[in-house]
Amino acid sequence: MRRALLWFKQDLRLDDHPALWAGMEADELIPVFILDPKWVRSGPLGARRLGVHRARFLLESITALDNSLRALGSRLLLLPGHPEDVIPDLVQRLDIQEVLTLEEIAPEELTQLAEVRSRLGHVRLREFQGNSLFRMEELLKGLEQMPQVYSEFCRVVEQRLPVFQPRPVPRSLPVFPQAAQDMLLPMPTLSQLGLGEPLSVPNSAFPFAGGEPAAQSRLRDYLWERQGVRNYIENRHGLIGTEYSSKLSPWLANGSLSPRRVAAELRRHESRYGRNESTHCLWQKLLWREFFRLTLERHGQALFEPGGVKATARAPDKIDERFQQWCQGRTGMPIVDANMRELADTGFMSYCGRQIVASYLVHDLKQDWRHGAAWFEEHQLDYDPASSWGNWAYVAGYASDPKRSDTFNALRKARDLDPEGTYVSLWLPELRVVSPQLRHTPFLLPLLQLEMIDYPRLSKVPESWTDYLPNAEEQFYGVPNEDKESLQAS
Repeated sequence: MRRALLWFKQDLRLDDHPALWAGMEADELIPVFILDPKWVRSGPLGARRLGVHRARFLLESITALDNSLRALGSRLLLLPGHPEDVIPDLVQRLDIQEVLTLEEIAPEELTQLAEVRSRLGHVRLREFQGNSLFRMEELLKGLEQMPQVYSEFCRVVEQRLPVFQPRPVPRSLPVFPQAAQDMLLPMPTLSQLGLGEPLSVPNSAFPFAGGEPAAQSRLRDYLWERQGVRNYIENRHGLIGTEYSSKLSPWLANGSLSPRRVAAELRRHESRYGRNESTHCLWQKLLWREFFRLTLERHGQALFEPGGVKATARAPDKIDERFQQWCQGRTGMPIVDANMRELADTGFMSYCGRQIVASYLVHDLKQDWRHGAAWFEEHQLDYDPASSWGNWAYVAGYASDPKRSDTFNALRKARDLDPEGTYVSLWLPELRVVSPQLRHTPFLLPLLQLEMIDYPRLSKVPESWTDYLPNAEEQFYGVPNEDKESLQAS
């Protein structure tokens, strides 16, 4: 009798899962997920690998996976511990002949995978390519020959139009053995993981649950029911609500949704309703995700170093109290603070918001970009090492792209994206008493008034903001008469 272990990691789905299909050849199959305690401990850059929002989303996804496995007559064996210890122990105790899993591309995960393999001895560990958009053989060039600039990468990819044929969920699964039944444990709570329970936030732009059913439901809604994809270009710079973007990234990040399934459904949508600029833009977002995966595969640990893949010697490698102010949403720059508080409260932030806060930390506050990336890793629902660190390196100017960096004028962006201050007042309730004309520039208010509303004053106003400051009439609008003299003096 052939018994196999299916090791789930960041691939919490049954759809389009090549390791799962390989497990169909076994007589008995044991699906396993391992909760590693190091995820909730502080890392070398201070932040944890897994914060409360990501942990909630992960537990929801694991629960959904177990429910899907139960529907097919199987179960998910959820165990705490380090995989390099747990997997070999299971193999020995349960007389497993083969371990199946999806490949890894990040250095730490590759090291862990190698350690598991070394401890398995004669038992084979088989890896399958499953969370990327393309198989390597589908690309016209090998990894080393692929362009390191996104626009050139797109041209290479679009020289041939790949056909995506993701494999569906199997109709049934091999038997889950009784010996493994006796090892089943209940799902831990967030409190048991030492994280506490997050508060429900009605204003969240991502109110969705984790797991494959929720992912498939959102994909159907965005492409077929509401067809929000057809207006993506018009809505992509939004900051409030669920419909300014696809919101598929959190499920893609933990593997509850296959990128190949998204691409296949997008192609099917375009064949029925026609391709437009918006549907093409969603396709390009998938290509960005793939580009960052290839960047990580090519450069490995270099992506996580201060100088990034360019090995820039001038890269800042220190932080000070301004980093903590940035984390807490207390910099005194409302568009930055609002985005950071949204992230802390919900685990989500718009793409525009991410660019603004990252640029502000690196270029305005002169802080080590890696600490910002690590903070995002703890809090960001859609964190994955390639896209998250790749985007941070890109904004900081340490990616492989020839552009030096993406530097944003935070005040100009605030005026463009949130002209009435609606977004900042949503996440910064202390600014709701401030007139809309001054919500992006509260640093122009008298110090006493800022102290009364308990909002920090910006220590320095960059010269590049001058053209976007309110005019004299706007500055005085809504300011009490007794404060106008003080404001004019300041």
